[in-house]
Formats: sequence, C-alpha cells, structure tokens
Amino acid sequence: MLRIASAIILGLLAITGTASGQRPTDISPSETVWTPAPTPEGGTSWETFESTAEIQRLVDGLIYSKPDFSPAVKALSGKKVKVNGYVLPLQTSDKQTHFVLLAYPPDCPFHLNPAPTQFIEVLSSSPVEVDDDVRTIEGILELTGEDESGIFYRMVNSQDVTGT
Repeated sequence: MLRIASAIILGLLAITGTASGQRPTDISPSETVWTPAPTPEGGTSWETFESTAEIQRLVDGLIYSKPDFSPAVKALSGKKVKVNGYVLPLQTSDKQTHFVLLAYPPDCPFHLNPAPTQFIEVLSSSPVEVDDDVRTIEGILELTGEDESGIFYRMVNSQDVTGT
C-alpha cells in the first residue's frame, strides 16, 4: 500500500517536471502562492520540516532524492505532531484516509511544485474532508526517504483536529 502511494506521489512530481522540488525564483507577486499554512497552536511549523536538506543524485536522467534531517526534525521522529496544511487526495472519495498534506496551497495541478520537505504523506484513522481550507492534522511522525523515493515524512494514526 505504501509503495503504491509512493508511486502516485512520484508520478505527480514526474508529471509536473519538478522532481527536484525547486520553487521557481522568477515568479511575480501576483503569481505567488508561497505562503505556507500557518502553524497551529502547539504545532510544528513548515519551517521546521523545510530545515531538512535534500541530497540528490542523477542517474540516467532521473533524480533520486533522500533527506539529511535537521536536529529539530530528528527530535520529532516517533512523536505526535500537529501540522496545518492543504489536503491533496490520493483516493477517489470526498473524504480521505490516505492523502498528502501540503505546506502550500496547490495553485494548479499542472504546476504542483512541492519539494520533499513541503509535504507529508498521511494515513488517517478516520476520514478527512477534502476542501480548499487549511486542515489541522495530528499524528505520529515517521521519518522516511532512505529508499530515495523523495518522500521524507509520513504521519500515521492521524486525525483531523481542525477547529478543536
């Protein structure tokens, strides 16, 4: 199941041509959506997740990516964290138990440009509504990515605690 999710996420990155996860630097203010979801009270900021360095290698035109976790991120491994973000569905229903939580709002599915430090794969114990609003998700953080899949973070036993 997790390998399928990895393939879907990697497929999204490959389709967009942004497997390296680099943000464009030449966008004008009217085009920018690069304001991360705000940090929930008592939660973890996206700045913390983005403090992880990405180690890349190129093989036959494909970019392989793995993390060099910062001390702040390593300290969160196996702990319950609370993060705000935008739900990117991986299933075909209005409510999701397996999805990607994005730091930044998806501006266009053809220009989705998240770096591996800007999203978390989420496995939820109860369905989470898909909408355009910021959701607050709480769960156990797993540090991943040693397989060079480009997926650095996973939250398990998660639940939507938006508004609580």
